[in-house]
Amino acid sequence: MSAHAYKKKNPVWDWLTTVDHKKIGILYLASGAFFFLLGGLEAILLRVQLLYPEFDFVGAETFNQLLTMHGTTMIFLAAMPLVFGFMNAIVPLQIGARDVAFPFVNSLGFWLFSLGGVLLNLGWFMGGAPDAGWTGYAPLSTTSPGNGVDFYVLGLQISGIGTLIGGINFLVTIINMRAPGMTFMRMPLFTWSSFITSGLILFAFPALTIGLALLMFDRLFGSQFFAAEAGGNPIIYEHLFWIFGHPEVYILVLPAFGIFSEIIATFARKRLFGYSAMVFATALIGFLGFMVWVHHMFTVGLGPIANSIFAVATMLIAVPTGVKIFNWLFTMWGGKVSFPTANLFAVGFIPSFVLGGMTGVMLSVPPADYQYHDSYFVVAHFHYVIVGGVVFGLFAGMYYWWPKIFGTLLNEFLGKLHFWLFFIGFHLTFFPMHFLGLMGMPRRVYTYLSGQSLDEANFAATIGAFLMGLATIIMLWNIIQTSIKGKKAGNDPWDARTLEWAIASPAPEYNFAQTPLVRGLDAWWLEKRAGNKAMIAAEPLDDIHMPDSSILPLVLSIGLFIAALAAMYSNWVIAIGGLVITAVAMILRSVIDYHGYHIHKEDLPDEGREGK
Repeated sequence: MSAHAYKKKNPVWDWLTTVDHKKIGILYLASGAFFFLLGGLEAILLRVQLLYPEFDFVGAETFNQLLTMHGTTMIFLAAMPLVFGFMNAIVPLQIGARDVAFPFVNSLGFWLFSLGGVLLNLGWFMGGAPDAGWTGYAPLSTTSPGNGVDFYVLGLQISGIGTLIGGINFLVTIINMRAPGMTFMRMPLFTWSSFITSGLILFAFPALTIGLALLMFDRLFGSQFFAAEAGGNPIIYEHLFWIFGHPEVYILVLPAFGIFSEIIATFARKRLFGYSAMVFATALIGFLGFMVWVHHMFTVGLGPIANSIFAVATMLIAVPTGVKIFNWLFTMWGGKVSFPTANLFAVGFIPSFVLGGMTGVMLSVPPADYQYHDSYFVVAHFHYVIVGGVVFGLFAGMYYWWPKIFGTLLNEFLGKLHFWLFFIGFHLTFFPMHFLGLMGMPRRVYTYLSGQSLDEANFAATIGAFLMGLATIIMLWNIIQTSIKGKKAGNDPWDARTLEWAIASPAPEYNFAQTPLVRGLDAWWLEKRAGNKAMIAAEPLDDIHMPDSSILPLVLSIGLFIAALAAMYSNWVIAIGGLVITAVAMILRSVIDYHGYHIHKEDLPDEGREGK
């Protein structure tokens, strides 16, 4: 089958059945963007409620639902899929591969995530959204009335399975599918951070899965795992959640670190300073990330010895993070630095994230944490890390890789307007929260009394949230305008350093007509400096074998969706039917012989062929 014949497929069916990592990356980005807007709307509503003392914009019950869904949506359904979107779209290109190791599993991971996200949000329309906080602590979550928390438990289980198998897929891809010459110490930093992130997913997500499974048994089947009056232990849930929850912070922020490493080196016109130190710092952050979860639990009474051990581990994690900050600064030092929108977000990240790191060190001291805990000081710290790190990284990656993914350049004027409004709004929102916390304002309260010196800071925070919302609207307008009449991008509009910029924009379905030969770190930069207009080929030009598309990942995910929804309402016949659909899809996948299809070498354009 030729490439030309392949492209004649019905476009809707093509997107529903695709196993192409680039299209799945776009699906992740689109889904994550939708949930990002939804989570942002929930945040705006929260801030409007807190605009004035004793304001009655939304009631206490709705506030709890909005609070729970904002946190859950932003962490699990926005930041996580957006990270996976960039990993899907870019990592195989950076290592010279034609696809991921398991394209079918990659598609399955996306559909499980997306349908899990839909299930989680159905609670808004079916009796009430989850209201037990984004962490779902027992016994609040086990005793919450209605089905709201059931949507949380089962939606996150389905979505989490998709993330777990996606992480395994990337581990195998990066280990086994690197181009000839692409040793581990020649991999780009974004690929390295994606690799370590995938390892964190492999070890962290099972803890969340176990915690949610036990919570599901407590809610649906009447078990008493977390009921203290029946011999259970609610603190066990906190351990299970944070054994996952703290590595999750690095699952989100390490890919952002990789994005910044690519962007800062590109726009400083210099090789990344201290490449080896950056690699080992990234690995050390991943390792230490599993040794600090109890700093979320300093106030539960584990005792001074446990608290001291985890306090020291928490302080230690600042060391490799500091190494990365200094290396980014040294990369810019003496470079010919330019500031397109992507680099504005990268450079703006540094002071924002450093402030979040400083308050993190403050929170690592148990006696001090007793004062900060459950106050708005913690809210400020958390958002300086997640928004100042992850969201800035996602925006930077969007402006940087948009031409590679879509073939057009986003408008720079609108992009810079987006950056400045978002940057100012971000600090205006979250910086005052440090002082709100120090003045005693507890988090997760839907209103506050006047006359406590809390009015001005809350008002400023709400104005900042509106500025971030306005910035997001400008970003959306930029995307829409670019999609309609965007300026076409060349293959390498930034004069970049890594392999993805050596091929056409957007990348063809086969990525590389011939597998490239990698001759050093910053492989594409080396070839350009040597005067080559294309990568040197590591194989002769030949037919390319590509994997077949399949509707079974979507069918399998729909089966699990039906089973979970029916189980909430104790309709076991339909629940079993959903599981049967899932089982049949799995059996069909194992018995159907997927031959794939060939793109004949005669169909490859001349510009897709690498140098001899």
